[in-house]
Amino acid sequence: AGQGEVLRLSLEQDTSFDPDPIYDCVKHYTTTIAADGDRADVYYPVLPNSTPDQLPIALMLQGALVDKADYANYAKTVASYGFVVVVPNNERTLTAPNGETVTGLFAEQGQVNQVLAQMKVEDADPTSPIFEIADTETLGLLGHSFGGSVGLGATQDEICIPGICSEDYTLPPELQAGIFYGTNFRNQQTGEFLPIDNEGIAVGLIQGSLDGVALPSSSQTTYDQILNPPKVSVTVEGANHYGITNEDNPKREPNRPTLDQATANGAIGRWSGLFLRSHLLGDRGAFDYVYNTGGDLDPNVNVISQTSVY
Repeated sequence: AGQGEVLRLSLEQDTSFDPDPIYDCVKHYTTTIAADGDRADVYYPVLPNSTPDQLPIALMLQGALVDKADYANYAKTVASYGFVVVVPNNERTLTAPNGETVTGLFAEQGQVNQVLAQMKVEDADPTSPIFEIADTETLGLLGHSFGGSVGLGATQDEICIPGICSEDYTLPPELQAGIFYGTNFRNQQTGEFLPIDNEGIAVGLIQGSLDGVALPSSSQTTYDQILNPPKVSVTVEGANHYGITNEDNPKREPNRPTLDQATANGAIGRWSGLFLRSHLLGDRGAFDYVYNTGGDLDPNVNVISQTSVY
């Protein structure tokens, strides 16, 4: 074939993958995480033909002081790509560097073990809406802001940042990937950016270009500190720190978005879902879209990625 024919075939291949959701209908219910009493919303797609162990688990680690209900649109989108998405409210007390304490909704690493154990119970319960459809041997993480920092910490075996880690946390073998929005990974007391030794766990970062809380430059530095590919960084143009939530938050975010909230929700949910499909379900089309073609095909994002050690 001549160059023109090669280009035509290449473009056909690049555009043949459909990045839209896999399932049209997503339902949800609320449960209690037995280990700590947290209430959690669980989102799952309605399957036309149910087969056992079909849907991997995706745990959403909330941003500081952000209620689980504020992630409903995002969680529904990720679930529509073929996942059981669990969004808990985790209340605890933290001590700030100045010694002051604050009680509220703050994610912690121990949730990873606790939620996975709970989903194994519910998948085995005939009265549960997710009875025998969840793949409880395959786990991915989602996260926003503070919750993303917790998730990045949870991808590593031997690091404990005060306020972020849980002393009793153990990295489960089921954990295979995590993708996080509006976050970075550094020592909360010194501000030092820390290396992320995520061996065997794929990591993605999504960032709004207008984020005034977790600055895009901090996301880039964090991406550079991820030691082990595959890894990807997706910038959503015109989104701010709350592009992942149902509504913007003018009280806590100084920058107003130029991308409408529904479009931002959709873009962040789509890239999260496709990233997890790449690594939890071995979807080669999704992998190619995330790491090769999607940055050119999606007008709302810019993407950098690395799939191997150079």
